[in-house]
Amino acid sequence: MNEVKKNNFFFSLVVCTYMRPKALLNLLNSVKLQELYPNEILIIDGSTNNETLDLLNTNSFVNLAYFLVSKEQRGLTKQRNFGISKVSSSSEIVCFLDDDTILDKDYFKNIIATYTVYPDALGVGGYITNETNWQKVESDSEIKNNEFYFDGFKRLDGSRFVLRKKLGLDADKPPGFLPEFSHGRSIGFLPPSGEIYQVEQLMGGVSSFKKEIFLEVQFSHYFEGYGLYEDADFTLRLSKNGRLFVNTNAQLQHFHNESGRPNKYTYGKMVVRNGWYVWRIKYPNPSLKAKLKWHCITVLLAIVRFGNVFTTNKKREAITETLGRFVGWLSLWFNKPKIVN
Repeated sequence: MNEVKKNNFFFSLVVCTYMRPKALLNLLNSVKLQELYPNEILIIDGSTNNETLDLLNTNSFVNLAYFLVSKEQRGLTKQRNFGISKVSSSSEIVCFLDDDTILDKDYFKNIIATYTVYPDALGVGGYITNETNWQKVESDSEIKNNEFYFDGFKRLDGSRFVLRKKLGLDADKPPGFLPEFSHGRSIGFLPPSGEIYQVEQLMGGVSSFKKEIFLEVQFSHYFEGYGLYEDADFTLRLSKNGRLFVNTNAQLQHFHNESGRPNKYTYGKMVVRNGWYVWRIKYPNPSLKAKLKWHCITVLLAIVRFGNVFTTNKKREAITETLGRFVGWLSLWFNKPKIVN
């Protein structure tokens, strides 16, 4: 297990929010209980009403500054870039959190200390604990086809990965790394081992970065509004310059507040088109085999999503997202996204 040492960094917290005052309050209350408290907290609000501001006016938080952005600056990537521009010149580390997360009390202590353990780290991500049930095991010798094993732990695999394994389309790289055909396993497939893992992707809503990297890398203007996969795009580009890590001791919970999210048809299109964009950011010229795999998996996942019509109560959502995925896939044949640096 990696030793966590004492740190002496000046660090900032940036929270981009949109119409989620209650969720934001829950997050800030967990920040208030931190063993290591941010030197500054910047709330970047894209809301169209005053509820978030009213909440902050009636609840006091040390070192907090509030910014309401204009319509032109609204959207996750734009708000993050805006927040970066407002960070103190003294700041060395910039942390980002989704407004619907709640932190364990030593979250920041473990995030910031990772930069002491690995001085060359350009970014460090936290670890979400309430989305997956893991079981510690002795070895992978008895792992079933519907299970995933990594570093002494196992978890159930989703139906899409079970099917992909049967068809020889499973990811061929560790969690947090993108295969040549994309469609890898996210850092959510890293276990709660207490270890610090090197990755090339971080989840933007539970991430941190050295402030100096923003002189060269910004969040892409391609991702508008909800900004699905903007974090993958940003960290894949950043990982070309240096190392990124996930500290599984820096723990928090994510509650996936539904307000502010796009409808399922739009979401389905974004999954495919934004997924293609991120793939080509990492691999501008993939092999023919990788291209075939990408398209096969994309169509397969759309079919699996359609299968939810028969297995869930949210049939309308399953149908509309499936339609969005297929429309997004078909659109790639005559209108591919343009890569924006």
